[in-house]
Amino acid sequence: MNKPRGQIQPNDRVTFSVRHQDDDLLVVEKPARVVTQPGVGHEHDTLLNGLFSKYGDQLQQLGSARDFGLVHRLDRETSGLLVVALTAQGYDGMRELFEQRKVSKYYWAICHKAPKEPQGVIKKSIAEEVKRKDRYTSIKFAKVSNHGKPAVTAYRVLASNEIGALIEARPVTGRLHQVRVHLDLIGCAVLGDPQYGPNLVRKASSRLALHAHRIVFEHPITGKHIDINTKFPRDLKNTLGKLRLPSPGEIEAEAN
Repeated sequence: MNKPRGQIQPNDRVTFSVRHQDDDLLVVEKPARVVTQPGVGHEHDTLLNGLFSKYGDQLQQLGSARDFGLVHRLDRETSGLLVVALTAQGYDGMRELFEQRKVSKYYWAICHKAPKEPQGVIKKSIAEEVKRKDRYTSIKFAKVSNHGKPAVTAYRVLASNEIGALIEARPVTGRLHQVRVHLDLIGCAVLGDPQYGPNLVRKASSRLALHAHRIVFEHPITGKHIDINTKFPRDLKNTLGKLRLPSPGEIEAEAN
């Protein structure tokens, strides 16, 4: 996991929603197309810059050794929930929970078709590679490889028809682009994915149709059960509509 370095400049123009806050932790919702942490070409417009505009004192105290509070990441194009620590105890505790796989993360993915089985578990190792984009920048990508690290993703189909599927995925491990790579592996590439899947799929959504909608864990300091949910993203509802697929809220209402 790359660590942000140096001084982080606050930027109150970077927006995010706070879904949970206590003395030690935040759970925030990151918009799509926002990079999580500063890097080449994104020194001032990341989620961390936005977080520093409101929580800079606490995050600065954590420093680069504790990633300025960033416990984990989301891809730039992916929207959804992230845990951010405000204290050293919160950061260390959450990192331990992630390493012990005691944090459950759930994603909604709009895919170009349903898998053969309505639910299952994908167990395929993933390796990271780097492609040079130009003289100054490079792109990380992932691929299924026996030489990679173990990766496990559980999934279930929420709705499907002849032109698309709404899938909920739960990555048990936390590899680079894991949900995207694993769903593509079983023939269910995520719509709008700029790196994986056939060209037709890449152009089928205005952005990557992936949203981290739920996160569940036991608070590492208080022991309180934390279960945070979000609504289906407004911008992806149009994609669902074009595929004539119901939203998760509509599916839940029909079930009740």
